[in-house]
Amino acid sequence: MSNLAAERRARLLEAMRRDGLDAVVVCGTSWQEAYLRYVADFGILEGNGVAILTSDGRCRLWLESVAELDRAQVEAKATEAHFARDIAQVVGAEIEAIANRKVAVMPRHIMPAWLATAERERNLRLDDAGPLIERLFLVKMPGEIEAIRRAAALADDGYDYFMEVARPGRTQYEVVADVEAFLRAKGSPDNFQIIGSGRADVRGMTPPSERKLAAGDMVTTELTPAVDGYFAQICRTMVLGHADGTQRKAFAVWLEALEAGIAAVRAGVTAADIARAENDVFRKHGLGEYCSSKYTRVRGHGLGLMPDMKPAILEDVDTVLEPGMTIIVHPNTYHPEAGYMVLGDVVVVGEHGCEVLTRTPRRLFEV
Repeated sequence: MSNLAAERRARLLEAMRRDGLDAVVVCGTSWQEAYLRYVADFGILEGNGVAILTSDGRCRLWLESVAELDRAQVEAKATEAHFARDIAQVVGAEIEAIANRKVAVMPRHIMPAWLATAERERNLRLDDAGPLIERLFLVKMPGEIEAIRRAAALADDGYDYFMEVARPGRTQYEVVADVEAFLRAKGSPDNFQIIGSGRADVRGMTPPSERKLAAGDMVTTELTPAVDGYFAQICRTMVLGHADGTQRKAFAVWLEALEAGIAAVRAGVTAADIARAENDVFRKHGLGEYCSSKYTRVRGHGLGLMPDMKPAILEDVDTVLEPGMTIIVHPNTYHPEAGYMVLGDVVVVGEHGCEVLTRTPRRLFEV
């Protein structure tokens, strides 16, 4: 077990003791694997997995895939991994055996239907440990912040390489594949990346397509590599050629909004305060409409064992920031004349401000 994984488990066990929990049941899928990774030190890629961690520190994991079992036995040696052809029957019986103790499930919102049925039919009482795990996700330990710091450095390197390989005539998927290979060679087994290319016709970023980059295109990307399971993200915009006056004028608004958002980050403020600081810049320049959900999703978000975590940076999210939280501030949205533009940096919340982890200059790059 890595030092970081051991620290996570010790922290979780302490939180369980504070809440009087005897055991937690954690569910994981390939699209929601952070909870399972936190508890069992295993990032699931295929099928479903369920782990039970008891207050004595014993962690057992059941997997539907034999291939996943083989991997878990190598990668998660401090967890007892088992194959379960009928995971509902096997894990249901294990939970029933400890039903007289205080047991909680995390997270309840991805609890499989069979477990909800078992809870009702077998008269099990499963408390909701969602708030417990969410708090552990939000406020990072020093080792977690260090992993994100290294991931942010890799994101900077990845963006440098992105600018090297993004050339007219190349398809979006060729460029992203090159970046993926670069990051894997640097030790990152996972990278979430979306891209956009074009001019005012581009209203967002998507997974890479067969669209070819062309001279004069504005090219945007959200690049998110992982180190030791922890993600860091960078958002930047470049032009293939020389930026025109419209693009430069628009980018100046994005830069002002990002700097306003980052200046607002400190312990005690809310996610809404940061979003408002960003959005007020757009409103000042007559672009307030483009802060709406019609044109953009969030003004930033949390980072950690997933590339997009709580809190969402929106004006209706009242989550209070605490020291040790890691977020990306990114005023990514559409401009009616220039097109979709992005700019974003990862920060660590401090008592009186924040530490910016990404080092790539905040400018409209010309390649």
